[in-house]
Amino acid sequence: MRESDLEVLRELPLFKRMADRQLERLTRPASLHRYPANTLLIAEGSRPDFLHVLVEGCVELFASHNGRQTTIEIIRPTTTFILAAAILDQPYLKSAKTLLESRVLLLPANALRAVFREDADFAYAVIAELAERYRSVVKLLKDQKLRLTPERLANWLLKTAAVQNNTGSLTLDFEKKTLASLLGTTPENLSRALAQLETAGVKTTGRTITIANIEELRASANPSPLIDSSI
Repeated sequence: MRESDLEVLRELPLFKRMADRQLERLTRPASLHRYPANTLLIAEGSRPDFLHVLVEGCVELFASHNGRQTTIEIIRPTTTFILAAAILDQPYLKSAKTLLESRVLLLPANALRAVFREDADFAYAVIAELAERYRSVVKLLKDQKLRLTPERLANWLLKTAAVQNNTGSLTLDFEKKTLASLLGTTPENLSRALAQLETAGVKTTGRTITIANIEELRASANPSPLIDSSI
């Protein structure tokens, strides 16, 4: 494991206050892999051998049931996934695949659980991160149950533009049908929502979405601090 990758890991809130000897214990058996796009990293229902850390690229978390599939989250560096299953040694509730070529650090789950039992600072960081993930799920449920598709799309555009520090345009790393699934709708409804947002200055060309007036989009989105804390 390169020193630069170790420094990136240390900057994550989960590992920031972990004792050096425990971090070394956790990372000594770790391995860093580069995966091409569309590589399945985690299969829903399998037991966790590793905690995954996305260092570069883009990963989709998704679930399937009865012939249907839905996107749960699109994650970008640098972040861990899926912590709850690794800590509890319970089956994954989600699958994960790369959307772009990605570098992923694999931390052995058994070492993770051993450090969790022994390092109080790390244990608190795990609890804090799981609490944040729980709050994110509640916000997601509120977003999907209390908003129409154009509102969900408008807020997603605001959030994504803010993350990319770009209020003019953004280019999707994935197909629009993946975005539709992420927003809990169909590709047809997504197309209609994009058309409705044209009155707020949103234009679409292929995978590029241009935002002509961020304030008009914000008025259409009507963001809430209890749903969209990062906007």
